[in-house]
Amino acid sequence: MGLGPPIARSVARVQQAIALAASRSGRSSADVCLLAVSKTRSAEEVAAAADAGIGHFGENYLQEALPKVRSHIGRDITWHFIGTVQSNKTRDIARNFQWVHTLDRNRIAERLNSSRAGLAPLDVCIEVNIDDEPQKSGIAPDAIGDLIDAVRGLEHLRLRGLMVIPAPKSETHSMRDSFSLTADLFHRHRPLGGPHWDTLSMGMSDDFSQAIEEGATCVRIGTAIFGPRH
Repeated sequence: MGLGPPIARSVARVQQAIALAASRSGRSSADVCLLAVSKTRSAEEVAAAADAGIGHFGENYLQEALPKVRSHIGRDITWHFIGTVQSNKTRDIARNFQWVHTLDRNRIAERLNSSRAGLAPLDVCIEVNIDDEPQKSGIAPDAIGDLIDAVRGLEHLRLRGLMVIPAPKSETHSMRDSFSLTADLFHRHRPLGGPHWDTLSMGMSDDFSQAIEEGATCVRIGTAIFGPRH
């Protein structure tokens, strides 16, 4: 059996779970973007997921992503960069992706902006280190306003919202607390965020239902679609 049928079944299960979670939060599944995390996955697996109806794919590592991006030119796919953005990779990220979810420094914003000239604006989310984990990237909640001000002055970037990866927690209510706090920050900064401020990127395979119930508009799903990593 090829890759297509099992991936298609997984996609259908995830879509159903998204619809149920969205309904519980008083929203439609159409309000939630399903972003398939395709890091470590082959171009063939990406193709199978795209055939099953996925239109958004997220990659963490530029070198691994570029062959997949280039092999699917012509498909209706939107590529999201969801890994740490290194200064020496900003040009290729800006030229090959439509979204960056992990903006956390003025300097990176400026480099992405200059590299994006001549193309449609690059959609960006600010990554927030919501649980103050020293080993993780992302800015502190009280620094969001300053970075918003900096990004809104860059003509080739389009500010869309916030992204978060909470610390793993054994209790569901603790994870919900992190999601709820991020949602509060998202709504609090909406007036400053500008006309395109509409994206709250949070929730992965193990916790996306709770994230949606707390307000996520984009969930980043890898294992629940593709199975365990190779």
